Amino acid sequence: MTKLECIAELRKRLAGLPADDLEERLGFYGEMIDDRIEDGLSEEEAVSDIGSVEEIAAQIIAETPLAKIAKEKIKKKRGMKTWEIVLLAVGSPIWLSLAVAAFAVILSLYAVFWSLVVAVWAVFVAICACVPGGAVIGVAYACHGNVPMGLAMIGVAVTCAGLSIFLFFGSREATRGIVVLTKKIAVGIKKCFVGKEREA
Repeated sequence: MTKLECIAELRKRLAGLPADDLEERLGFYGEMIDDRIEDGLSEEEAVSDIGSVEEIAAQIIAETPLAKIAKEKIKKKRGMKTWEIVLLAVGSPIWLSLAVAAFAVILSLYAVFWSLVVAVWAVFVAICACVPGGAVIGVAYACHGNVPMGLAMIGVAVTCAGLSIFLFFGSREATRGIVVLTKKIAVGIKKCFVGKEREA
């Protein structure tokens, strides 16, 4: 693939980005290719050295804020015709309520995911609190002559210490998973905006 083909393909894949951002990114990758050519690579080698067009486009979309993409998408391209305004006004009870419902469902799913993460961390903290509590109560029982109950409480404290280690790693991975899921959802929404622009 030549430099011109690479830049043209990137331009096509990123058509929904704001024009200034698009030109800045294309210029950046054009300079990267030129630098590699100056370092002695052929044009095709320089293009392949910077990575595939799909990966570059995905990275640029992921780094661009959703607000910028949405703003570019809804930017007024032309004046609306009278029949379009009437159609929007007449259909607003349907499309507006559906849009609000879809937004509410997405927001509630997001809240549910994060509340599950908070719940897992809360269980972790509770089990961690059982460790010193169980040890102190176990020693207190043993000092007051109830050695079997004291040993049992100390055993519970040791068990809670072990569980807290496992729960820490589980909580950490759950948090990471939700963060990754959130990023993927955001990138998916961005790609929908950019993809729609490309098809238009």
